[in-house]
Amino acid sequence: MSRGTVNRVLIGLVGAALVVAGVLVLAGGLDLYGRLGVHPPDWWPLTSPHQPVVSARSRTRWVAGSWWWPTVIGGLSVLVLAMVWWLVAQLRRTGLSSIAVPTPGVAGLRMRVSARALEEALESGAVVLPEVERVDVRLVRAPGHPRLRGAVRLTPGGDPVALVVHFETGPRADALGSLGVPELPADLRIRVLQEAPAGPRRRRRRQRRRPPRVE
Repeated sequence: MSRGTVNRVLIGLVGAALVVAGVLVLAGGLDLYGRLGVHPPDWWPLTSPHQPVVSARSRTRWVAGSWWWPTVIGGLSVLVLAMVWWLVAQLRRTGLSSIAVPTPGVAGLRMRVSARALEEALESGAVVLPEVERVDVRLVRAPGHPRLRGAVRLTPGGDPVALVVHFETGPRADALGSLGVPELPADLRIRVLQEAPAGPRRRRRRQRRRPPRVE
C-alpha cells in the first residue's frame, strides 16, 4: 500500500469520525431529539442541551480499577508514537536525487548521475511508442539497489505486453549499459484507457411542409 493510499484512508477515517461527532453534538445542543419527538436509547450520548458530553459517572466509572491508568497511559503512548511515525513518513523522501556510477579501474573517482536526468531519459525512450499517451518514471530507494517505479497510460486498444518488451529491451537496457550498474529493477503500472461510448444518436424529426394557404 502506497503512502498516498494510507494518507487518504487515514484522512477519510478521521473526517468520518469528526462528522459523526459533530452531528451528535449538534443534535444534542439544538435539542433536535425533543423537537422531532425522537427517543434515543439510554446509552446514547448527549441527548439534550443540558447534558454534558461525558457524564460524571462515565468519567469515574473505571478510575478505581488498577488497570485503568496503565491502560490510558499505554493507549496514549501508542497514539503519540503512531502520530510521530506518520509525521516522519511524510517528511521522508522516497525518491533519490542521484545515483552512483561505478568507475572500474579509476581509483578515488566517484561519479553520480542526476536521478531526474535518468528519469527523463527513460520517459523519453518509452513515450516513442504510438500507443503511449503518458509516462511517469521515478527512481526510488530500495534495499540493495535503486528501483524504478513507472506509471504508463496507453491509448484505447494499447498492448501492455509490447510496452513491457519495449521498455525492457530499450530504455531500461540503455540505462543499464550507460550507468554500468549490475541491476536496476523496475515496477511498471500500466493503465489502458477505454474508448468513450458512442452517445445515442438523436433522431432528427422531419418537419412536414405545410401546403401553402390560398386565400
